[in-house]
Amino acid sequence: MSIPMVEGLVLRTAARHGVPGPVAQELLAGSRPCLHLVAFQDLTLAQQEEARPAARTGGLPSLPDGVDWPDGRAPLVLTVDCAALPRDALDIELPSDGSLLFFTQIEYEPESSVVLHVPAGVRTTERSATYELDGEPEQVRVYQPDVLYPVPGLTVSPDWCDSPATSAFLDSGPDRDDILDDVEDAVRRAAAGGASPGVAVQLGGFSTP
Repeated sequence: MSIPMVEGLVLRTAARHGVPGPVAQELLAGSRPCLHLVAFQDLTLAQQEEARPAARTGGLPSLPDGVDWPDGRAPLVLTVDCAALPRDALDIELPSDGSLLFFTQIEYEPESSVVLHVPAGVRTTERSATYELDGEPEQVRVYQPDVLYPVPGLTVSPDWCDSPATSAFLDSGPDRDDILDDVEDAVRRAAAGGASPGVAVQLGGFSTP
Protein backbone atom coordinates (compact mmCIF):
# COMPACT_ATOMS: atom_id res chain seq x y z
CA MET A 1 0.00 0.00 0.00
CA SER A 2 1.53 3.32 -1.09
CA ILE A 3 1.97 6.32 1.22
CA PRO A 4 -0.83 8.37 -0.44
CA MET A 5 -3.21 5.40 -0.16
CA VAL A 6 -2.38 4.98 3.53
CA GLU A 7 -2.84 8.67 4.19
CA GLY A 8 -6.20 8.75 2.45
CA LEU A 9 -7.37 5.62 4.28
CA VAL A 10 -6.46 7.01 7.71
CA LEU A 11 -7.92 10.48 7.09
CA ARG A 12 -11.20 9.16 5.65
CA THR A 13 -11.65 6.63 8.44
CA ALA A 14 -10.96 9.25 11.11
CA ALA A 15 -13.42 11.69 9.54
CA ARG A 16 -16.18 9.05 9.54
CA HIS A 17 -15.68 8.67 13.30
CA GLY A 18 -15.77 12.41 13.95
CA VAL A 19 -12.07 12.65 14.75
CA PRO A 20 -10.49 16.07 13.96
CA GLY A 21 -7.88 16.39 11.24
CA PRO A 22 -4.93 17.14 13.56
CA VAL A 23 -5.67 13.98 15.56
CA ALA A 24 -5.91 11.98 12.34
CA GLN A 25 -2.52 13.35 11.28
CA GLU A 26 -1.00 12.21 14.58
CA LEU A 27 -2.55 8.78 14.06
CA LEU A 28 -1.02 8.68 10.60
CA ALA A 29 2.39 9.74 11.96
CA GLY A 30 2.14 6.97 14.56
CA SER A 31 1.36 4.25 12.00
CA ARG A 32 3.72 1.76 10.36
CA PRO A 33 3.02 -0.76 7.59
CA CYS A 34 3.18 -4.47 8.28
CA LEU A 35 2.42 -7.78 6.62
CA HIS A 36 0.04 -10.22 8.28
CA LEU A 37 0.59 -13.88 7.40
CA VAL A 38 -2.80 -15.54 7.80
CA ALA A 39 -4.60 -18.79 7.10
CA PHE A 40 -6.66 -19.08 3.91
CA GLN A 41 -9.97 -19.00 5.77
CA ASP A 42 -9.09 -15.62 7.31
CA LEU A 43 -8.91 -13.97 3.87
CA THR A 44 -11.89 -12.26 2.28
CA LEU A 45 -13.47 -13.99 -0.71
CA ALA A 46 -11.85 -11.45 -3.04
CA GLN A 47 -8.45 -12.04 -1.45
CA GLN A 48 -8.86 -15.81 -1.69
CA GLU A 49 -9.27 -15.56 -5.48
CA GLU A 50 -5.78 -14.04 -5.82
CA ALA A 51 -4.13 -15.65 -2.81
CA ARG A 52 -0.54 -16.83 -3.19
CA PRO A 53 1.14 -18.76 -0.36
CA ALA A 54 4.06 -16.95 1.23
CA ALA A 55 4.87 -18.89 4.38
CA ARG A 56 4.41 -22.09 6.33
CA THR A 57 4.20 -22.70 10.03
CA GLY A 58 5.99 -25.60 11.69
CA GLY A 59 7.21 -28.69 9.91
CA LEU A 60 10.85 -29.64 9.45
CA PRO A 61 13.53 -27.30 8.09
CA SER A 62 15.19 -27.75 4.71
CA LEU A 63 18.79 -26.60 5.16
CA PRO A 64 21.88 -26.40 2.94
CA ASP A 65 24.62 -29.02 3.17
CA GLY A 66 26.76 -28.46 6.24
CA VAL A 67 24.06 -26.46 8.07
CA ASP A 68 22.36 -28.21 10.97
CA TRP A 69 19.68 -27.25 13.46
CA PRO A 70 20.71 -24.09 15.36
CA ASP A 71 22.31 -24.59 18.78
CA GLY A 72 19.71 -25.58 21.36
CA ARG A 73 17.57 -27.22 18.68
CA ALA A 74 14.61 -24.92 19.12
CA PRO A 75 11.73 -26.02 16.87
CA LEU A 76 11.04 -24.47 13.49
CA VAL A 77 8.01 -22.19 13.87
CA LEU A 78 7.92 -20.39 10.51
CA THR A 79 9.36 -20.54 7.00
CA VAL A 80 8.86 -17.43 4.81
CA ASP A 81 9.22 -17.43 1.02
CA CYS A 82 10.74 -13.98 0.55
CA ALA A 83 10.02 -13.87 -3.19
CA ALA A 84 6.29 -14.36 -2.50
CA LEU A 85 5.99 -11.34 -0.21
CA PRO A 86 4.39 -8.21 -1.70
CA ARG A 87 7.11 -5.79 -2.76
CA ASP A 88 7.28 -2.36 -1.09
CA ALA A 89 4.76 -3.40 1.56
CA LEU A 90 7.15 -2.85 4.49
CA ASP A 91 9.41 -0.11 5.82
CA ILE A 92 12.08 -2.66 6.76
CA GLU A 93 14.45 -4.53 4.46
CA LEU A 94 14.00 -8.24 3.86
CA PRO A 95 15.82 -10.48 1.37
CA SER A 96 14.24 -10.36 -2.08
CA ASP A 97 14.47 -14.13 -2.55
CA GLY A 98 15.23 -17.35 -0.71
CA SER A 99 13.66 -18.40 2.58
CA LEU A 100 13.73 -17.08 6.12
CA LEU A 101 13.54 -19.82 8.76
CA PHE A 102 12.53 -18.88 12.30
CA PHE A 103 13.46 -21.18 15.19
CA THR A 104 12.12 -20.62 18.71
CA GLN A 105 9.95 -22.01 21.51
CA ILE A 106 6.44 -20.53 21.52
CA GLU A 107 4.83 -22.15 24.56
CA TYR A 108 7.03 -20.26 27.00
CA GLU A 109 9.14 -17.14 26.90
CA PRO A 110 12.08 -18.30 24.76
CA GLU A 111 15.63 -18.18 26.03
CA SER A 112 16.86 -17.66 22.48
CA SER A 113 15.62 -17.39 18.91
CA VAL A 114 17.39 -17.89 15.59
CA VAL A 115 16.59 -16.67 12.08
CA LEU A 116 18.38 -18.26 9.10
CA HIS A 117 18.31 -17.05 5.50
CA VAL A 118 18.63 -19.77 2.88
CA PRO A 119 19.38 -18.17 -0.51
CA ALA A 120 17.39 -19.18 -3.57
CA GLY A 121 18.93 -21.91 -5.70
CA VAL A 122 20.94 -23.49 -2.88
CA ARG A 123 20.52 -27.26 -2.60
CA THR A 124 18.79 -28.17 0.64
CA THR A 125 17.84 -31.32 2.50
CA GLU A 126 15.04 -31.74 5.00
CA ARG A 127 16.51 -32.33 8.45
CA SER A 128 15.33 -35.07 10.78
CA ALA A 129 13.62 -34.31 14.05
CA THR A 130 15.63 -37.03 15.84
CA TYR A 131 19.17 -36.68 17.15
CA GLU A 132 21.45 -38.01 19.87
CA LEU A 133 22.35 -36.22 23.09
CA ASP A 134 24.96 -37.85 25.32
CA GLY A 135 24.31 -41.11 23.52
CA GLU A 136 20.56 -40.99 24.12
CA PRO A 137 17.95 -40.53 21.37
CA GLU A 138 16.12 -37.19 21.46
CA GLN A 139 13.53 -35.53 19.26
CA VAL A 140 12.94 -31.90 18.39
CA ARG A 141 9.42 -30.56 18.84
CA VAL A 142 7.69 -30.33 15.45
CA TYR A 143 4.81 -27.88 15.16
CA GLN A 144 1.83 -28.50 12.90
CA PRO A 145 2.47 -27.30 9.32
CA ASP A 146 -0.02 -24.80 7.92
CA VAL A 147 0.13 -22.58 4.84
CA LEU A 148 -0.04 -18.79 5.36
CA TYR A 149 -0.92 -15.98 2.96
CA PRO A 150 0.32 -12.35 3.06
CA VAL A 151 -2.04 -9.45 3.76
CA PRO A 152 -0.68 -5.86 3.89
CA GLY A 153 -1.78 -3.98 6.99
CA LEU A 154 -1.04 -1.15 9.38
CA THR A 155 0.03 -1.08 13.00
CA VAL A 156 -0.27 1.86 15.37
CA SER A 157 2.26 2.91 17.98
CA PRO A 158 0.93 2.32 21.52
CA ASP A 159 2.15 5.84 22.40
CA TRP A 160 0.44 7.78 19.64
CA CYS A 161 -2.32 9.00 21.98
CA ASP A 162 0.30 10.97 23.94
CA SER A 163 0.66 13.38 20.98
CA PRO A 164 -0.51 16.97 21.68
CA ALA A 165 -3.67 17.15 19.54
CA THR A 166 -4.75 13.66 20.55
CA SER A 167 -4.19 14.35 24.26
CA ALA A 168 -6.30 17.49 23.96
CA PHE A 169 -9.03 15.54 22.15
CA LEU A 170 -9.09 12.93 24.92
CA ASP A 171 -9.52 15.67 27.54
CA SER A 172 -12.27 17.45 25.62
CA GLY A 173 -15.18 15.16 26.48
CA PRO A 174 -16.41 11.76 27.66
CA ASP A 175 -15.91 8.52 25.73
CA ARG A 176 -13.08 10.00 23.65
CA ASP A 177 -10.87 6.99 24.37
CA ASP A 178 -13.59 4.66 23.01
CA ILE A 179 -13.78 6.76 19.85
CA LEU A 180 -10.04 6.50 19.30
CA ASP A 181 -10.09 2.75 19.95
CA ASP A 182 -12.82 2.40 17.32
CA VAL A 183 -10.81 4.47 14.84
CA GLU A 184 -7.69 2.35 15.39
CA ASP A 185 -9.67 -0.86 14.84
CA ALA A 186 -11.35 0.55 11.73
CA VAL A 187 -8.02 1.71 10.27
CA ARG A 188 -6.45 -1.71 10.79
CA ARG A 189 -9.44 -3.52 9.24
CA ALA A 190 -9.51 -1.19 6.25
CA ALA A 191 -5.75 -1.51 5.70
CA ALA A 192 -6.09 -5.31 5.70
CA GLY A 193 -8.83 -5.13 3.08
CA GLY A 194 -11.40 -6.58 5.45
CA ALA A 195 -9.36 -9.68 6.30
CA SER A 196 -9.38 -10.92 9.89
CA PRO A 197 -5.75 -11.52 10.91
CA GLY A 198 -6.72 -12.61 14.44
CA VAL A 199 -3.87 -14.68 15.85
CA ALA A 200 -1.43 -14.35 12.98
CA VAL A 201 2.22 -13.85 12.16
CA GLN A 202 3.20 -10.21 11.68
CA LEU A 203 6.22 -9.00 9.74
CA GLY A 204 7.30 -5.42 10.37
CA GLY A 205 5.29 -2.67 12.01
CA PHE A 206 4.93 -2.12 15.75
CA SER A 207 4.98 -5.19 17.96
CA THR A 208 2.23 -6.02 20.43
CA PRO A 209 3.65 -6.50 23.96
